[in-house]
Amino acid sequence: MSITKTSVPYTMTRVGLLMSPEKGNELEVEGVLNPATARDEHGSLYVFPRMVAAGNRSRVGRGRVVIEGGVPVSVDREGIALEPERSWEHGLRHGGTEDPRITTIESLGVHVMTYVAFGPTGPRPAIAVSKNLDTWERLGPILFDYDDDLDIDLNIYPNKDVVFFPSVIPDPNGVPSYAALHRPMWDFSFSKRQEVPALPAGVTDDRPSIWISYVPAVDVENDIQNLVRFGGHRFVAGPAFAWEAVKIGAGPAPIPVDEGWLLLHHGVSGTMSAEAFEVQSDVRYSAGAMILSRENPSQVIARTELPLLEPSTAEETRGIVSNVVFPTAIEKIGGVHYVFYGMADSKIGVARLDAVD
Repeated sequence: MSITKTSVPYTMTRVGLLMSPEKGNELEVEGVLNPATARDEHGSLYVFPRMVAAGNRSRVGRGRVVIEGGVPVSVDREGIALEPERSWEHGLRHGGTEDPRITTIESLGVHVMTYVAFGPTGPRPAIAVSKNLDTWERLGPILFDYDDDLDIDLNIYPNKDVVFFPSVIPDPNGVPSYAALHRPMWDFSFSKRQEVPALPAGVTDDRPSIWISYVPAVDVENDIQNLVRFGGHRFVAGPAFAWEAVKIGAGPAPIPVDEGWLLLHHGVSGTMSAEAFEVQSDVRYSAGAMILSRENPSQVIARTELPLLEPSTAEETRGIVSNVVFPTAIEKIGGVHYVFYGMADSKIGVARLDAVD
């Protein structure tokens, strides 16, 4: 991977705490975190947090964001948007609908929610769509087309951090497509730990990294069910610096900027436990950014050598998983971009994203 710049002209500044587990709410006793956001047809801003009940059982909630003085300050809860109802969303030791991201794709007239369906074989990415942010239609788990050049079937591997680009872009062959970033994991410890996973042809680093896949726009516009059919898989970026030495993953949906596509991502340092279902105690999640090429978003043209935000406050350093900032949504409010992020797998914070001249 060639990076032309090791800096990105943006900063993140904490604004405050947006959401904490509600006292007495059994659906949030193990945290409220890692939210998606979207605006309805009237311009009202909604947040869709991951709500964790006892036993690490997750649902996607829904709430209206309260804005004061142009700043998001709290949330009025409005119930559940998506909860585990399908067989592939239920696991014995852990389960549910987790870590949503929402991309509003205007050319399709829908909000696209990608989420982790944590079922019998571990984390599997899935998609639901909505026209009104109130009712959501499941399209099902993502299906990765087989790629003989990579000699890999991505469907057998766990995958997370799926997020769509907001507009049509060309695939590697120039075909107008909808594209999504995702993070395959070469790891069978969720279901069959004794198996040794193969890596894609040409890949020598087994650390979880960001990939991109495509769906031809004409196929989706003919039948939105095709939005789950991913092809044209390409590696985008892997761990490059000390603060992301263990793994990286995409954050919110990429946003168009003068330099290309701005992608916030998380990076993890420390040591991961070999036990898939064990709460990690020696990790540190920080937030950085990269710029992807407008013409070819599988190409990274700039990247932060140091984090834009790393855990330092009490809410970020103590929680279900301590030392975590995990960006998952960006919204523009009054001309200012605000980033919504998970804090120590327990709460939700807000930071301002500013361009640097």
